[in-house]
Amino acid sequence: MTITTVEHNRLRQNFEGLSSVWLFGYGSLIYKVDFPFIEQRPATIEGWARRFWQGSHDHRGTPEAPGRVVTLIEQPGALCKGMAYRVSPEVFEHLDIREKNGYLRFSTPMVFHDDSSAEGLVYIATAENAAFLGPAPSVDIARQIARSSGPSGPNSEYLLKLAEALRALGDHDPHVFELESHLR
Repeated sequence: MTITTVEHNRLRQNFEGLSSVWLFGYGSLIYKVDFPFIEQRPATIEGWARRFWQGSHDHRGTPEAPGRVVTLIEQPGALCKGMAYRVSPEVFEHLDIREKNGYLRFSTPMVFHDDSSAEGLVYIATAENAAFLGPAPSVDIARQIARSSGPSGPNSEYLLKLAEALRALGDHDPHVFELESHLR
Protein backbone atom coordinates (compact mmCIF):
# COMPACT_ATOMS: atom_id res chain seq x y z
CA MET A 1 0.00 0.00 0.00
CA THR A 2 3.01 2.32 0.04
CA ILE A 3 2.26 5.15 -2.36
CA THR A 4 5.66 6.22 -3.65
CA THR A 5 5.80 9.89 -4.61
CA VAL A 6 9.61 10.13 -4.91
CA GLU A 7 9.84 10.56 -8.70
CA HIS A 8 6.79 12.82 -8.81
CA ASN A 9 8.37 15.16 -6.22
CA ARG A 10 11.66 15.28 -8.11
CA LEU A 11 9.76 16.73 -11.08
CA ARG A 12 7.75 19.29 -9.07
CA GLN A 13 10.42 21.93 -8.44
CA ASN A 14 13.53 22.97 -10.29
CA PHE A 15 16.41 23.66 -7.90
CA GLU A 16 18.86 24.61 -10.65
CA GLY A 17 20.98 27.57 -9.61
CA LEU A 18 19.72 27.53 -6.00
CA SER A 19 22.16 27.14 -3.13
CA SER A 20 19.42 26.83 -0.49
CA VAL A 21 15.68 26.31 -0.10
CA TRP A 22 13.40 26.82 2.89
CA LEU A 23 11.46 23.77 4.12
CA PHE A 24 8.51 23.96 6.54
CA GLY A 25 8.07 21.05 8.96
CA TYR A 26 4.85 20.58 10.92
CA GLY A 27 5.01 16.92 12.03
CA SER A 28 7.97 14.63 12.59
CA LEU A 29 10.20 17.10 10.74
CA ILE A 30 9.96 19.26 13.87
CA TYR A 31 11.45 16.70 16.24
CA LYS A 32 13.22 14.14 14.01
CA VAL A 33 15.78 16.19 12.15
CA ASP A 34 17.82 13.51 10.37
CA PHE A 35 19.11 15.84 7.66
CA PRO A 36 21.69 18.62 7.52
CA PHE A 37 20.43 22.20 7.55
CA ILE A 38 22.00 25.64 7.19
CA GLU A 39 19.53 27.46 9.42
CA GLN A 40 16.52 26.59 11.58
CA ARG A 41 13.76 29.00 12.63
CA PRO A 42 10.26 28.68 14.12
CA ALA A 43 7.68 29.67 11.51
CA THR A 44 3.95 29.74 10.82
CA ILE A 45 1.92 29.14 7.69
CA GLU A 46 -1.60 30.43 7.24
CA GLY A 47 -4.69 28.66 5.92
CA TRP A 48 -3.63 25.16 6.97
CA ALA A 49 -4.56 22.93 9.93
CA ARG A 50 -2.55 19.91 11.12
CA ARG A 51 -4.57 16.66 11.18
CA PHE A 52 -3.82 12.97 11.84
CA TRP A 53 -5.58 12.00 8.63
CA GLN A 54 -2.74 10.37 6.64
CA GLY A 55 -2.10 6.64 6.78
CA SER A 56 1.43 5.47 7.57
CA HIS A 57 2.12 2.13 5.94
CA ASP A 58 5.89 2.50 5.91
CA HIS A 59 6.99 4.25 9.14
CA ARG A 60 4.43 4.12 11.98
CA GLY A 61 2.34 1.24 10.74
CA THR A 62 2.30 -1.54 8.16
CA PRO A 63 0.30 -2.14 4.96
CA GLU A 64 -1.96 -4.50 6.95
CA ALA A 65 -2.34 -2.12 9.95
CA PRO A 66 -1.52 1.46 8.99
CA GLY A 67 -0.74 4.04 11.62
CA ARG A 68 -1.81 7.67 11.42
CA VAL A 69 0.48 10.63 10.89
CA VAL A 70 -0.17 14.30 10.23
CA THR A 71 -0.87 16.11 7.03
CA LEU A 72 -2.25 19.58 6.37
CA ILE A 73 -5.85 20.35 5.55
CA GLU A 74 -6.88 23.68 4.04
CA GLN A 75 -8.76 25.75 6.61
CA PRO A 76 -9.27 29.48 6.01
CA GLY A 77 -7.89 31.58 8.85
CA ALA A 78 -6.04 28.69 10.51
CA LEU A 79 -2.42 29.10 11.59
CA CYS A 80 -0.04 26.15 11.69
CA LYS A 81 3.15 26.60 13.69
CA GLY A 82 6.19 24.55 12.87
CA MET A 83 9.89 24.68 12.18
CA ALA A 84 11.50 26.06 9.03
CA TYR A 85 14.86 24.79 7.84
CA ARG A 86 17.06 26.35 5.20
CA VAL A 87 18.59 23.38 3.41
CA SER A 88 20.68 22.67 0.35
CA PRO A 89 18.64 21.26 -2.55
CA GLU A 90 20.49 17.94 -2.19
CA VAL A 91 18.68 17.33 1.12
CA PHE A 92 15.47 16.66 -0.83
CA GLU A 93 16.99 13.44 -2.18
CA HIS A 94 16.73 12.08 1.40
CA LEU A 95 13.49 13.85 2.33
CA ASP A 96 11.63 12.70 -0.80
CA ILE A 97 12.31 9.10 0.26
CA ARG A 98 11.41 9.78 3.90
CA GLU A 99 8.11 11.45 2.86
CA LYS A 100 7.34 9.06 -0.01
CA ASN A 101 4.07 7.59 1.28
CA GLY A 102 1.65 9.99 -0.41
CA TYR A 103 3.31 13.35 0.35
CA LEU A 104 3.90 15.92 -2.38
CA ARG A 105 5.99 19.09 -2.16
CA PHE A 106 4.08 22.37 -2.39
CA SER A 107 5.25 25.97 -2.22
CA THR A 108 4.04 28.03 0.74
CA PRO A 109 4.66 31.47 2.24
CA MET A 110 6.07 31.24 5.77
CA VAL A 111 6.21 33.90 8.48
CA PHE A 112 9.02 33.68 11.00
CA HIS A 113 8.60 34.69 14.63
CA ASP A 114 10.37 38.02 14.00
CA ASP A 115 7.65 38.82 11.38
CA SER A 116 10.02 38.40 8.43
CA SER A 117 8.85 36.01 5.73
CA ALA A 118 10.06 33.70 2.99
CA GLU A 119 8.71 31.26 0.45
CA GLY A 120 9.32 27.63 1.32
CA LEU A 121 8.36 24.08 0.48
CA VAL A 122 6.10 21.85 2.55
CA TYR A 123 5.17 18.17 2.19
CA ILE A 124 1.39 17.63 2.15
CA ALA A 125 -0.51 14.38 1.71
CA THR A 126 -3.67 15.45 -0.09
CA ALA A 127 -7.01 13.65 0.05
CA GLU A 128 -6.33 12.33 -3.47
CA ASN A 129 -3.50 10.02 -2.37
CA ALA A 130 -4.34 6.35 -1.78
CA ALA A 131 -2.95 6.36 1.79
CA PHE A 132 -5.24 9.21 2.93
CA LEU A 133 -7.50 8.01 5.77
CA GLY A 134 -9.41 11.21 6.38
CA PRO A 135 -11.36 12.34 9.42
CA ALA A 136 -12.68 10.07 12.15
CA PRO A 137 -13.82 10.57 15.75
CA SER A 138 -10.81 11.55 17.88
CA VAL A 139 -11.27 8.50 20.13
CA ASP A 140 -11.07 6.21 17.09
CA ILE A 141 -7.97 7.99 15.77
CA ALA A 142 -6.31 7.68 19.20
CA ARG A 143 -7.17 3.95 19.35
CA GLN A 144 -5.63 3.38 15.92
CA ILE A 145 -2.50 5.28 16.97
CA ALA A 146 -2.30 3.29 20.24
CA ARG A 147 -2.30 -0.07 18.47
CA SER A 148 -0.15 0.80 15.43
CA SER A 149 3.58 0.28 15.08
CA GLY A 150 5.96 0.12 12.15
CA PRO A 151 9.64 0.18 11.16
CA SER A 152 10.11 3.65 12.70
CA GLY A 153 8.53 2.60 16.01
CA PRO A 154 5.19 2.87 17.78
CA ASN A 155 2.68 5.31 16.32
CA SER A 156 2.04 6.56 19.88
CA GLU A 157 5.67 7.73 20.08
CA TYR A 158 5.08 9.91 16.99
CA LEU A 159 2.03 11.55 18.58
CA LEU A 160 3.68 12.08 21.98
CA LYS A 161 6.90 13.51 20.50
CA LEU A 162 4.90 15.84 18.27
CA ALA A 163 2.83 17.11 21.22
CA GLU A 164 6.02 17.72 23.20
CA ALA A 165 7.66 19.55 20.27
CA LEU A 166 4.58 21.75 19.79
CA ARG A 167 4.62 22.72 23.45
CA ALA A 168 8.30 23.66 23.10
CA LEU A 169 7.30 25.92 20.17
CA GLY A 170 4.59 27.52 22.31
CA ASP A 171 1.84 26.12 20.12
CA HIS A 172 -1.49 24.82 21.35
CA ASP A 173 -2.87 22.49 18.69
CA PRO A 174 -6.31 21.33 19.92
CA HIS A 175 -6.41 18.33 17.54
CA VAL A 176 -3.00 16.98 18.58
CA PHE A 177 -3.55 17.62 22.28
CA GLU A 178 -7.00 16.00 22.26
CA LEU A 179 -5.53 12.87 20.70
CA GLU A 180 -2.70 12.94 23.23
CA SER A 181 -5.26 13.15 26.03
CA HIS A 182 -7.18 10.14 24.69
CA LEU A 183 -3.95 8.20 24.26
CA ARG A 184 -2.86 8.79 27.86
